[in-house]
Amino acid sequence: MNELAVQFDGVSKGYTHFSLENIHLELPTGSIMGFIGANGAGKSTTIRILMGLVHQDEGSVRVLGHTMPAEQAQAKLEIGFVSEDMRLYGPATLKWHMEFMRPIYPRWDQKYAEELARRFDLKPEQKIKGLSHGQRVKAALLLALARRPRLLVLDEPTTGLDPVARVEVLGELMAALADEERTILFSSHNTLDVEQISDQITFIDRGRIIDSDNKEAFLDRWRRLRLVLPPDVQVPRLPGVVEVGGSGRLPVLTTDRFEPAMVSVCNELGAAVQAVDTMTLEEIFVANVHSRRERLTA
Repeated sequence: MNELAVQFDGVSKGYTHFSLENIHLELPTGSIMGFIGANGAGKSTTIRILMGLVHQDEGSVRVLGHTMPAEQAQAKLEIGFVSEDMRLYGPATLKWHMEFMRPIYPRWDQKYAEELARRFDLKPEQKIKGLSHGQRVKAALLLALARRPRLLVLDEPTTGLDPVARVEVLGELMAALADEERTILFSSHNTLDVEQISDQITFIDRGRIIDSDNKEAFLDRWRRLRLVLPPDVQVPRLPGVVEVGGSGRLPVLTTDRFEPAMVSVCNELGAAVQAVDTMTLEEIFVANVHSRRERLTA
């Protein structure tokens, strides 16, 4: 079993109008986890706890072998953090930021930093306040990657980027994993970005983890079955059905425990299977959230 880069055990944090409850999260070393949730679901709060910026009320957090928040100073030397609301010093140049950070981080790679500047089409002599939003995101990513961190924590890094910039950023994240010891936690509500680069997926909704698995398992076990029901034939009861859609004699069943044998079961019960559709990660996330909310309000 891989060593864990991040481990949350029963973590909770309460606010007046929001609470993070009983978070269990494990991120193996060398993997990329897509951390998916709607705005306000608790992604940023979870990441702030991971970074030691917010202290949990209950539970324990270990990051790269360090207990958080008590040992956050040691942990942060090996973490690269990029957030959509991160602010660099506007009047200074990118070169100034690179020189400022160089002596702080023992793994700083100046040659790699200069290479990234060329790849991202950034001019180190240009002041931060003169950069576009996309350029500022790439500058922040450069400063994080050049530290050669063991863990990259990215909180909505592609928000507001144009398509070309998004491709460049995602490509560099994939390249960063060439070292199998490096780990990425990628928080986003954009499931397309997450689906492209992640091998682990965790869904969070209203302050609770609602599902977590490797990406291929999600894509394999979720299906939509489109049925045709003759008169007097009822909708078959199948395992793992989280949603029944469609109408009348053309129901659509969504299941999170699909097995090919389900098709035979439906046929035996008199329900013709018109199609078995795979689902995108976005469709899986939405169905997962809706089924959980319906259970809570039932």
